Parts: sequence; structure tokens; C-alpha cells
Amino acid sequence: MMHDTLDTTADLVRQENVARILDCAERLFRHYGYGKTNVADIARELGMSTANIYRFFASKVEIHQAVCGRMLATCYQLTYDACHSPGTASDRLRRYVQTHYQWTRDTMLDQEKVHEMVVVAIERDWHVIEKHIDRIRGLVEEVIREGIAAGEFADQDPEVASRCFGAAIITLCHPQMVAQCLAKNNRAMPDELIEFAIRALKK
Repeated sequence: MMHDTLDTTADLVRQENVARILDCAERLFRHYGYGKTNVADIARELGMSTANIYRFFASKVEIHQAVCGRMLATCYQLTYDACHSPGTASDRLRRYVQTHYQWTRDTMLDQEKVHEMVVVAIERDWHVIEKHIDRIRGLVEEVIREGIAAGEFADQDPEVASRCFGAAIITLCHPQMVAQCLAKNNRAMPDELIEFAIRALKK
């Protein structure tokens, strides 16, 4: 029993240290840029030795991956909550896209520019991002499936429909596209695009 208690305490301490490192790294990545921040900077900010950071993460890349993984987990939870909220399938899809769009603007952009750490993650094409996209698409597919069953959407393959829906709203979800479209006057407005994509499911 005492051994289990010690293990639990050690795990909690480790989790706290990991969270502190990731919080600090994300703050420095956002403020100074990913390229200008190194592990020594993170250690200095936390009052730790660089060697202590390496006890938890093997490299700056690993820290970056963990920071991005945390961001994607938040995004998934927001999407899950929207897709399981009250209302019709249309209501839930609308809520999902609106929430995702606002989260992208608030989290991944700084004065209409994509944070460098986000750009680096996209350019490195990490499998974790592809897995995240598949998980989000799965949630959307389920909502569309329910909309078809309720007679709200036209009879169609929900998997194909979810892929097409995702492609239709990509400029509201992909951070680089969101940034590019913010200052443009000749682009569809978010609400216009959302309604267009939902109407397409009903035809």
C-alpha cells in the first residue's frame, strides 16, 4: 500500500513538472517564436537546469510535439462537446464550425499571423495532426449520420459527406487559410460558408 502511495505521488509530481514545462514552452514559443526558443531558455525561465528538462523530454522537438498535442486535445474536446450538444444535426454542425473557427483565431493566430510553432507543426506533417483530422471527421460523420436517419439530410454516404463537409469549411479551420482570408474582402464570410455547407447536405 505504501509503495502504491509513493508511486502515485511520484506520478503526480512528474505530471506537474511536465505541465509546467509545457506551459512555459508554449508561452515562450508564442512570445519569441519557435525558432528563437531553445531548451536552455525554457529551463532558465523555470529556474531549472537544462539537464532536468531532459529528464522529461528528449529534445525541443518532443516538447513542441507535446505542446501541439495538448492544443489538439483541447480542439477535439470542443468539437466533441459541440457535436453532442442539444439541437438538430444542422444546429450541432453549425456550432462545431463556429466554435472551431473562433478557437483557431484565438489560439493559433497572433494579429492575423499564424504562430510559428503552428506553421512548423503543419510543415513537418506529423502523424498526430492527421490522426486528429480523422478523429474530428469521425465526430462530424456521426452527426451527419444522425441527420440522415432523422430525415433532416438527404440520403447519402455519411463518410463521404463528412469529408466533403470538411473540405467545404477548410478555410474556417486550417490556421494558415484562416489567416489568409481574414483581411480579404472578396471571400465568403464564415456564416455564409457554414450555411452553404449545411444546405449541401440537405439537397
